[in-house]
Amino acid sequence: MFLETPSGRIAYQTFGENRNKGIVFIHGFPFDKSMWDEQGKLLSSNHFAVTYDIRGHGESEVGNGQYLIEFLVDDLFAVMDHVGLKKAVVCGLSMGGYIALRGIDRESSRFSGLILCDTKSPADTNAAKLNRANQIKAILSGKKSQFAEDQTKALFAPESFEQNKNAVDKITAIIKSTKETGLVGALIALASRMDMTESLEKISVPTLIMVGDKDKVTPPSEAETIHLKIENSKLVLIHGAGHLSNLENSKEFNSALLDFLKQNSL
Repeated sequence: MFLETPSGRIAYQTFGENRNKGIVFIHGFPFDKSMWDEQGKLLSSNHFAVTYDIRGHGESEVGNGQYLIEFLVDDLFAVMDHVGLKKAVVCGLSMGGYIALRGIDRESSRFSGLILCDTKSPADTNAAKLNRANQIKAILSGKKSQFAEDQTKALFAPESFEQNKNAVDKITAIIKSTKETGLVGALIALASRMDMTESLEKISVPTLIMVGDKDKVTPPSEAETIHLKIENSKLVLIHGAGHLSNLENSKEFNSALLDFLKQNSL
């Protein structure tokens, strides 16, 4: 299914009936909505789950390639409006977490709950910005395939390359299929994003924080910082997982997800 917006067409998918409580999943960079298929199917009997492709990713249009996190938050709310969700639980992984944090800071009334997975609140350091600039240069010089391979190596826990090869292959293929303009636009958005650390203390909705215990991109220490600043939040370590905890250990991830939604009547 598709939603037409002024910045281009956004692809989305729904699971379950729209009379049920809503939950929206936001994928990370540089993936697509299919990374949430298992969770969408899992919740379809009791929830109205929505996944969508961030602009420039998956089946969503690239548009002009000039992306900021602010614009990606606009897309989140546009999708929610389109499917009839005045408010919902919002679950974001990595870049999806950055979008969720900026979204709840902008319009907290749209959020009934918050789930932050393998993400962090600070803005990029200067070193991180330079690294993204180098990644952009590599992509624009025709090295997208190498970029995909390098990303995959950094994202997954070592054991996932043997125990969860299907997930590794899936993510590698998604990155390689993403248009260069979409990759570059997202990298610019990531490099220019706001520091959301000070806003964490304002979050009052039920919040679950999940992180792979072997995540090297946004390590557990970053999740702990978020946990300490959001009152009454819950932190769950996903064992044997790297940066893609919902794919690398879906059993633990899904259990924590279901428990959180049940305990908070979400």
